[in-house]
Amino acid sequence: MLFKEGDYSQTQKFGKHLDYIPFNPVEHGKELVRSARPPLAVKGKIKIKDPLAETENRKRKTVLVMPKTENRKSKTVSPLRLHFTWSRFWRTTGGLQLLLCLLLAGATLLAYIQVKDHDFITFDDDMYVTANPMVRAGLTWPGVKWAFTAVHSSNWHPVTWLSHMLDCQLYGMWPGGHHLTNVFFHLANTILLFLFFSRVTGALWPSAMVAALFALHPLHVESLAWVSERKDVLSTFFWLVTMWAYGAYVAVPSLRRYLAVVLSFVLGLMAKPMLVTLPLVLLLLDYWPLGRIAEVAPPRGAIEGSPPLTGPPKKSYWPLIREKIPLFALAALSCLITVLAQRGSGSVMPLAIRPLDARIANALVAYLKYVVKLLWPYPLAFFYPLAPIPWWQAVWAGLALALLSVFLLYGARRHPYLGVGWLWYLITLAPVIGLVQVGGQAMADRYTYVPFIGLFIIAAWGIAEATAGWRHRKTILSLSAAAVLLTCLVSTWMQAGYWRNSESLYFEAIRVTGDNYMAYHHLGMAYTDQGKLDQAIAAYKKSIAVDPSYSHAYNNLGVVYARQGKFNEAVEQFKLAIRLYPTNVSFYRNLALAYSQQGKKAEAEAVLEQVKWLTGKGKP
Repeated sequence: MLFKEGDYSQTQKFGKHLDYIPFNPVEHGKELVRSARPPLAVKGKIKIKDPLAETENRKRKTVLVMPKTENRKSKTVSPLRLHFTWSRFWRTTGGLQLLLCLLLAGATLLAYIQVKDHDFITFDDDMYVTANPMVRAGLTWPGVKWAFTAVHSSNWHPVTWLSHMLDCQLYGMWPGGHHLTNVFFHLANTILLFLFFSRVTGALWPSAMVAALFALHPLHVESLAWVSERKDVLSTFFWLVTMWAYGAYVAVPSLRRYLAVVLSFVLGLMAKPMLVTLPLVLLLLDYWPLGRIAEVAPPRGAIEGSPPLTGPPKKSYWPLIREKIPLFALAALSCLITVLAQRGSGSVMPLAIRPLDARIANALVAYLKYVVKLLWPYPLAFFYPLAPIPWWQAVWAGLALALLSVFLLYGARRHPYLGVGWLWYLITLAPVIGLVQVGGQAMADRYTYVPFIGLFIIAAWGIAEATAGWRHRKTILSLSAAAVLLTCLVSTWMQAGYWRNSESLYFEAIRVTGDNYMAYHHLGMAYTDQGKLDQAIAAYKKSIAVDPSYSHAYNNLGVVYARQGKFNEAVEQFKLAIRLYPTNVSFYRNLALAYSQQGKKAEAEAVLEQVKWLTGKGKP
């Protein structure tokens, strides 16, 4: 229906302040190809001329506007009009970006959809979900209060607890639902990463390659296929949201946009303290690709309608540092809370047990090993035990890292992404590299979830620039990228399959790492849950044989003996566990229960008095 002059009914549907612009029609044969743009608004009225009448009198110069895009005489769209519509869609409305997002989503789901059939595992899933009554109850007011006030599993991360509670509210104890939530967050992180870099750099294909490697690299399987690592994908989601909010703030600085940056950053810290390095990463993004330093030009947008998000360049770093002081303060507070929580739970290994020189050696070797695993992701395991590092390995690893750093940082003078990507990797991996040793692992696949983004940036933009003058460049790069991503997809699918249950995961770890005391220990826990007590005893004894200093293996072995009625053997194992870990309250309680079953009430009461003293409820 055509608009009549003075008719306001149509404008009232869309608001009073819409800006309409006229369209210049193009004649194609006898058809009049009309624009999809709305009519011209002049002083509250809409001037419309009948286009059919206009075709009869071409000498009059009036404005032709049609609110419909179809041919009035026929619903068949003209070939020229159809071609124009799709061309405009791909070039100006992000059609290609939409297609790439769909491809990224499809590849991610193809690699990880199998996790809907996976089970919970005995490695921390009991503390986070299956044996945690606060989480199992779903979203309740006592649970919310507990999430914000309790320190559990050596961490304070209330947002992570709330996400697990919501899963239990929605799915109950169906493990597939909990796994699919992890996949959803990983999928969202992939799309956010792609859209952010394509937006700020204008480089569509390198951005897509970074996102694809992030989505499909096998080292990221642990962060998705393990329910307890919800904090990894959840915190990264808020990390990327913070980057988006920061990009919006850089484009148009305002208090409201800065508060959005702070809010998303705080939520990320409350999901996992890994975000403490994010303010430094934002400084790197100021250098490239945002180009907020005067001597570094921002990248030009390559997609029509998508200019880079850049603000006015600064002549020094101080204004950029000054605007991030609140973020640095929040990061420092998060570090303090995390250290207190982990020390209080006994998770931090003291220097007397692992000296500083051993930590530095392991950190240097781990930095290099992660790079090697980026290129050759095999073998992979859920746990890599700490082992002595020969001095020559530490020296060679340090020299290799120094040479890589000099080469990449020198090249950053002409190619800023080299320095940004390398420093991204070094900085974001620093909190978990082992200088503050938490747990008994030398390294972990899950620690690469965010740091590898920096290396992916170097690879994607470096290859794109290195092949700029090649013949058949598009064909070569397309085939190479397809081969790499297909290999990653298959490897990820295979690695995710090992996480289908506890036994499969631990047997694979034993196969690829040899004598793995943690794998044997958790294999014994899996056998215990299944009622296979003799097999559990054998697994615990194997764990003790590999590492006689691991106290939890003695405690769990004592639990199995107690279930078999062998209380004398159980008491002996509990005493050994307490000797190795004298502040663990659960070991004392198990010993007291074993004494009670033996009828030794005096010994049981003496042990319970020690429990009161350890918990601060009694005198020594």
